[in-house]
Amino acid sequence: MEPHGPGCPGSVLFGCELTASTKSYTFQVDKEDDSDHILALSVVCLRDGAKDECNVVEIVGRNHKNQEITVPVANLKLSCQPLLSLDNFKLQPPVTFRLAAGSGPVHLAGWHQTVHRDDASFEEDDDLSEEEKEELPPIMPARK
Repeated sequence: MEPHGPGCPGSVLFGCELTASTKSYTFQVDKEDDSDHILALSVVCLRDGAKDECNVVEIVGRNHKNQEITVPVANLKLSCQPLLSLDNFKLQPPVTFRLAAGSGPVHLAGWHQTVHRDDASFEEDDDLSEEEKEELPPIMPARK
């Protein structure tokens, strides 16, 4: 997958906020959408008004066996770690962000990238014509 950011086709800015009154946010796409979606998280940070307390952010998603898993990704505290760079941590929707401890506000930001499937792109275009095969030099055995 290509890098995420404003210059990438199909990328849009993503952001959500977790607070004492809104403890979770679920990012999902339409089930009938056959495009591939990737959510790349760039940063998790405390917002103005946060208290000096531990704010633990968890991600609830699915593993390779399609089982629900919960993974803590950030523990933020105003006096020592008010933000954490996640370096475009890639997630596949649906995914839920949850404020497991603390009252926030905690802001999550990143990129939502959509890759539209083109039926033609899945056809086998890689087959070389007979002329192209003849132009390729022979493979020589390695010298010992």
